[in-house]
Amino acid sequence: MVAFEERVRDPITGLPVELFAWEEVEKELRPVKIRYERRKGKDVTIIENLPFSDENIWNFLKETKRILACGGTYKDGYVLLQGDHRHKVAKLLMEKWGIPSDQIEVE
Repeated sequence: MVAFEERVRDPITGLPVELFAWEEVEKELRPVKIRYERRKGKDVTIIENLPFSDENIWNFLKETKRILACGGTYKDGYVLLQGDHRHKVAKLLMEKWGIPSDQIEVE
């Protein structure tokens, strides 16, 4: 008999774990949330649940800051932009980054 390689299996389904890409699928299904806050007397736009890899998030941040002429950062899983840019960011995500409008929530 041919010996099969022992694979790590999911305890619920019994299928090999390599077949699952839950994190990637989950990332793509969550809507991108764009919201506005005031922090320390300043306007801030917060973008959460971006379906990009870390490298692409940094590229998105760099390009967005250049287009909107504002400062910003990426930390704790969300992008922070200085100023109220909610609708501009939503338009940018749809036109430049190809995210459908039904996947974007502007608060």
